[in-house]
Amino acid sequence: MPRGDGLLTHDLLPGEKGPQDACGVYGVYAPGEEVSKLTYYGLYALQHRGQESAGIATGNGSHIRVYKDMGLVSQVFDEAALGSLNGHVAIGHVRYSTTGGSTWQNAQPTLGTRGEGTVALAHNGNLVNTAELRAMLDARGGASRRGEIARGNTTDTALVTALLDAPGSLEDVLAGLLPFLRGAYCFVVMEEDCLYAARDPQGIRPLVLGKLERGWVVASESAALDICGATYVRDVEPGEMLVINASGVRSRQVLVPEPRGCVFEHVYLARPDTQLGGRSVNESRVEMGRQLAREHPVAADLVIPTPESGTPAAIGYAQESGIPYGQGMVKNAYVGRTFIQPSQTIRQLGIRLKLNPLREVIAGKRLVVVDDSIVRGNTQRAVVKMLRDAGASEVHVRISSPPVLWPCYYGIDFADRKELVANGADVDEVCAMIGADSLGYISRQGMVRATRQEESSLCTACFSGSYPIPLPEPTLLGKNVLEKKGC
Repeated sequence: MPRGDGLLTHDLLPGEKGPQDACGVYGVYAPGEEVSKLTYYGLYALQHRGQESAGIATGNGSHIRVYKDMGLVSQVFDEAALGSLNGHVAIGHVRYSTTGGSTWQNAQPTLGTRGEGTVALAHNGNLVNTAELRAMLDARGGASRRGEIARGNTTDTALVTALLDAPGSLEDVLAGLLPFLRGAYCFVVMEEDCLYAARDPQGIRPLVLGKLERGWVVASESAALDICGATYVRDVEPGEMLVINASGVRSRQVLVPEPRGCVFEHVYLARPDTQLGGRSVNESRVEMGRQLAREHPVAADLVIPTPESGTPAAIGYAQESGIPYGQGMVKNAYVGRTFIQPSQTIRQLGIRLKLNPLREVIAGKRLVVVDDSIVRGNTQRAVVKMLRDAGASEVHVRISSPPVLWPCYYGIDFADRKELVANGADVDEVCAMIGADSLGYISRQGMVRATRQEESSLCTACFSGSYPIPLPEPTLLGKNVLEKKGC
């Protein structure tokens, strides 16, 4: 699941899937601006949140156009495509699939009918009551066979889009639907001449509001405001809906806020140059590294990160421990998501597809290797072996999050619980499995303290098993419902 160098993904072995975030969303209302290009660059800044598909919808007051395809933002759009997307309001989306397969039909924004008009919607998060929502849609009869669902879209986003096809203004229909949704959601929604944004009452996924000289922007992260010259105004509040049109921005508090923002956004998902809860993500990660050094000191010669995700915490560890910081591995910046499977020869080289050691830096050294998380453990094992083969005398692994013990149902695609290495082994056993000389995880309390937030305002379910939103039976979650119905 999820990322400062354009594609801040975990440095995985070919074929291994680490934690992935669900999506990134962007919306803009800006008469007189090239909103399709603003959205393109906003999505570029959010590319780390999803690399499977990308899409943009624009409205010019009379109709909506959508352009979307599989691939990265730079692969999907060119000048001709962006030039065809005219208007003054736009929404955009980059996707990583957690509900519904990775297909063109499931790319976003989704498009739906509403009486004489249309609606487009993009979603970051994951709903946990899709069975109830499907029943609501089925109760309407023919509506369940219209729009994106009829075309084979199997996402919770398609369900919400179809449910918006109801009598009344879009603002009132959306406000009336939100109380029926359970799970994590950040929506950007548009009709031909108006932009809407909404966030779940727990505020699990981030959403921010920014001001342009001639308009307004909403985005998953503040870094997407920076790239298009928008000024950060504030976070969209949990349970809040924004209405943005020619009259400006109007707020409507639809649901009582119960803040439980995802702590893993601070650890890994968000870009380091993003602000979360009024604090720089980079600052939080550096402080996690400092706390990690306090909790798990070790005698060593050099602190190195697993690039790029481990870099801020490695800097913090070096600062607190007094051990020099260095670059011990080089990352191939052009290895992102690939549709080409590596050959058997390349597969045997493992992690070297993405990382290569600097032998002259690490040979004969006692190393502290800092990374953000361990999921299955295969990548860390490969990294430790690679460093030993390059001449490291000792390899001590330090992790700036606690052991991942539970799956996420709110928009992060962790491995199944049975595949989470920490679920079936204690720290010493994981250390032996990855071949390290020692292993240390930051404590949950230390991680939370680094964010400068109270644990009661954060979702720590993947570490603690305490889910802030009640979950239905596993068979009723997400894509199981949609695919069983044959949508």
